[in-house]
Amino acid sequence: MQLTTTRRAAVFCFLSLSLFLVLVSSASASPISAKKADLKAVEAQLNNVHVQSDVAVERYDQATSRLHDVQAKVKQNQHLLKLAEYKLEVANEQLQTRAREIYMAEDVGIIDVILSSRSFDELVTQLDMMKRLGDSDAAAAAAAAAYQQEINDRRLALESDKKAAATLVAQRQVSKDQVLALQSQLQSTAGGLQNQIAELEKAQAAAAAKAAAKAAAQAAAAQAAAAQAAAAKASSSSSSSSSSSSSSSGSSSSSGGGGAGYASVVAIAQRYLGVPYVWAGASPSGFDCSGLTMYCYAQVGVSLAHGATAQQQASTPVSLSNLRPGDLVFFGSPSFSHHVGIYVGGGQMIDAPYTGAVVRYDSISGAWTGGRF
Repeated sequence: MQLTTTRRAAVFCFLSLSLFLVLVSSASASPISAKKADLKAVEAQLNNVHVQSDVAVERYDQATSRLHDVQAKVKQNQHLLKLAEYKLEVANEQLQTRAREIYMAEDVGIIDVILSSRSFDELVTQLDMMKRLGDSDAAAAAAAAAYQQEINDRRLALESDKKAAATLVAQRQVSKDQVLALQSQLQSTAGGLQNQIAELEKAQAAAAAKAAAKAAAQAAAAQAAAAQAAAAKASSSSSSSSSSSSSSSGSSSSSGGGGAGYASVVAIAQRYLGVPYVWAGASPSGFDCSGLTMYCYAQVGVSLAHGATAQQQASTPVSLSNLRPGDLVFFGSPSFSHHVGIYVGGGQMIDAPYTGAVVRYDSISGAWTGGRF
């Protein structure tokens, strides 16, 4: 009877504690679940932005390549413009010398023509003077006119190329700014939600601990009262019981290794794990996706362009089922690859994923093809 009373008190306290914990859990689980659902939605959007960022970086790299071509063209045209200006100066000096010779040899009529001309270009167009010039003089005049036309054409080409370069620079910056702004906004939102969830979980844990302590105190008090009542009724006998239990747990791990392949490229890429992502970066101070693969392959003597699409087009296609360590893994489509990584085996790659991240291991899930050099 005494044992039954004690058990009833313990069961009552246990049920009270369980009910209290359920109520606390129910009260706090709802807002936490809602916040986690919001966070999951934001993270999904952020993943989409990361893909957009990859596309923007690829466009940026392509624009940079075109910009370099335009800048080289501008430099060449500037050189050729100076050369044409020099040739025009030489031709004009020759025409001046010839005009002085004519002046010394001819009568006053030709002097009037020379003195009335405002420039040597106008001088050589005078019909009377052209009749007096020999074949060599006519050739010099034609050359001077051609140089002048070349100068005009090259000046126009320079202006056009400079405008094209400015447009490319603007396009690169707009694409970069838009993606980074959206990515920053979503990351800020995700961070805020994570903080809110942490606060809610902290409050939930505190409430649960407080409830558990209160229930334990109540159970201890009830057990003490029941024990005193039992002791008063049973003065000549006592009993005790004890029980023990033990539990054990184990863990298992598995590891897998990649097969043979371009281990040297994988080993090189592993040196840069943790290097920050840098927009259009291609050095150990910071990489974008194609900058990392270009830099690593350069160290084994393979020269790649800075761009995922260009690298894919230059490689030998490899199906995803036949990838070997060191092969490149491309994301996007046959016409445009917006991301690339270095396959390491086991469905994993090393890549520079997006702004705010670092060079790291990632899954190749979502890749469309591989490439081998």
